[in-house]
Amino acid sequence: MRLLRLLIENVSKRYKGSDVYALRDLTLDIGPGILGLLGPNGAGKSTLMRIIATITRPTHGAVLWDGADISEKPDEIRAVLGYLPQDFGVYPNLNADEFLRYMAAIKGVAPEAAKDRIDDLLAFVNLTEARKRPLGEYSGGMKQRIGIAQALLNDPRVLIVDEPTVGLDTEGRVRFRHLLAELAGDRVVILSTHIVSDVEAAANDIAIIDRGRLLVRSSPEELLQSVEGKVWDWVIPSAGLTDAKQSHLISSIVRRGDGLHTRVVAETSPADEARPSSSPTLEEAYLYSISSHRGAGDG
Repeated sequence: MRLLRLLIENVSKRYKGSDVYALRDLTLDIGPGILGLLGPNGAGKSTLMRIIATITRPTHGAVLWDGADISEKPDEIRAVLGYLPQDFGVYPNLNADEFLRYMAAIKGVAPEAAKDRIDDLLAFVNLTEARKRPLGEYSGGMKQRIGIAQALLNDPRVLIVDEPTVGLDTEGRVRFRHLLAELAGDRVVILSTHIVSDVEAAANDIAIIDRGRLLVRSSPEELLQSVEGKVWDWVIPSAGLTDAKQSHLISSIVRRGDGLHTRVVAETSPADEARPSSSPTLEEAYLYSISSHRGAGDG
């Protein structure tokens, strides 16, 4: 099977009737594998997902799939697209079988092929035993899994999942990450989230956006290297926490008998008694990327 690419070229999106941009001159070349699209809430991630899914059009720029502009030829990508939006909803009175048959019909999957496909997907997302239960009785994690199943009905080459683990408990988030990892291979998978641990567990490629702009594109390993020597362990008294938060980027706080054990992300030591950390985390690298670009006036 030929490996295709999704090319986002200088895409901008301006809110209608204003000069406010959700995206500005964003360029990404995305191949097979899992791209973790990281950014705070309001960064423009969902807008980009909606553009790729042909739900909305860019104000400027283009998205190309196999060389074709999806704004001009939306059917080219719709035929191979699976999409789980952030606000995915279900019909509560339908059971999983009924819902997936309905979605298969919308996607143009032949009824004969849909039956076997639905059986396989319900087994894949571990919902076979719950297939006759009304979706209104499903937990949040089960609804997310039925969402993934509907996104895979047409065996997509491009799979987009937008903030898929928001509202899930820890067990549900772990199960969902494993599910995504199994889907990689020759698919283009875009995982859009503000939860760094979701990306850390699944993605082989990371793009960080903030205020509509692309800040960083790298592997997880390269992102971690960018924060080497910039994370500090610092013990402070409880009374000093407010001042420390105002002056420094604190990534974690643990209360112990001798005070608050904080981790600070900074170019230089926050205090004489602070010591370099030997194990920066991907979340600290993400925080550093956001704060350093904002400090430089980007966005």
